[in-house]
Amino acid sequence: MQHWFFLAAAIAFEVIGTTSMKLSQGFTKLIPSIAVGVCFIVSFSLFTIALKKIDMGLAYAIWAGAGTALVTAIGIFYFKEPATTLKMVSIALIIAGVVGLNLSGAKH
Repeated sequence: MQHWFFLAAAIAFEVIGTTSMKLSQGFTKLIPSIAVGVCFIVSFSLFTIALKKIDMGLAYAIWAGAGTALVTAIGIFYFKEPATTLKMVSIALIIAGVVGLNLSGAKH
């Protein structure tokens, strides 16, 4: 169960790092630029720990899918990006794919 915590934390740091990329304005702002590097190092480190007990395909699908969905939500709500129907359907398909992988019998 502890490895799922590491995966969730890896996702959180990946989302913060990606959001920091936007806030860095092309690496022209110091603090967000530093946050990008620190967050991605922490994210990959935590993800590596999670992979000790979680199947790689499932862990990566959750990491990438959840990260994509959360970054999209941040883009819509914080950066006022458009929430198009196609965007929402695409996020739903990502979530459906992750659920499908989880239900496919992968070990937890």
